[in-house]
Amino acid sequence: MMSTETRGLLTLSELTREELQGLVARSREFFLDRTAHDRPLRDKLVGVLFAKTSTRTRTAFTSGVVRLGGFPVTYGPNDLQTATGESIRDTGRIFGSMLDALVARTSGPLEELREMAGAGRLPVINAMAAEEHPTQGVCDLATMLLQFGSLDGISVLYLGEGNNTASALAHGISHLPRCHVTFATPAGYGLDPQVLDTAAKRAAESGGSVREVHDMDDLPKDVDVVYTTRWQTTGTVKADPDWRERFRPFHIDERLLGRWPEAVFMHDLPAHRGEEVSGAVLDGPRSIAWKQAEMKLTSAMAVLEWVAAGNEPQTERS
Repeated sequence: MMSTETRGLLTLSELTREELQGLVARSREFFLDRTAHDRPLRDKLVGVLFAKTSTRTRTAFTSGVVRLGGFPVTYGPNDLQTATGESIRDTGRIFGSMLDALVARTSGPLEELREMAGAGRLPVINAMAAEEHPTQGVCDLATMLLQFGSLDGISVLYLGEGNNTASALAHGISHLPRCHVTFATPAGYGLDPQVLDTAAKRAAESGGSVREVHDMDDLPKDVDVVYTTRWQTTGTVKADPDWRERFRPFHIDERLLGRWPEAVFMHDLPAHRGEEVSGAVLDGPRSIAWKQAEMKLTSAMAVLEWVAAGNEPQTERS
């Protein structure tokens, strides 16, 4: 079994700057060479639990386990006894007695994953909880590193809902020196205030910034990346029946993207063309969303390797 001291990855806020940078750099290395490893999951069993729909993340982690030499044990939304009332704690104890690690996207809060990890004394990787999508954050930063060669001084504009992807991006950017991110969201649909405050304070300590605005007239002048996500976050329902009208000004089309002629476009997918982004932008020459999607695999591999090594990011082998 893996060491019980290995804590997995639940939120980027709990990583050190060095840990996050190591994961991001390793993801880039895997993108350039998916065989640059020594099968660190050899003879390991990794549970892959997805209680919510997933295309990229589920495929990335399942294939990532195999590529690193491990064996995935997969579960769908109705495969566990939690569906009949068994507690998260009891489920975690069973997982810990049979598996070496767990990748989980559940319908519950992040605290449930933390409880499962504690009860099972096994590393748990958060493949998306209500509050945060940390492996997406690793993927996003790795995509930027691949695109620009360095993350130093990167400026990101995120438009749309302050959802779990936005929270991961806020925590991720806040770890990096001299980096900036502006979240432009409809009023009432911004980031969790605690996440925003924590990330803003950490960013300020290293010469960066994390801020939120609700008016399209307050967007930054200089931007390297324009980022959006689907307006309807997976597994959530908005109470306001007219919410789409509040989101409409944050739609990204060629005219808006033209305000930053050197910026690239990113999207965590799936996308709804005509809502958060036009097809001309998503499929256009400045979009790196499809490369970003491909890097979901290499980021999953980086996180899995990190967990297998007891949270020690490995360097590229010569």
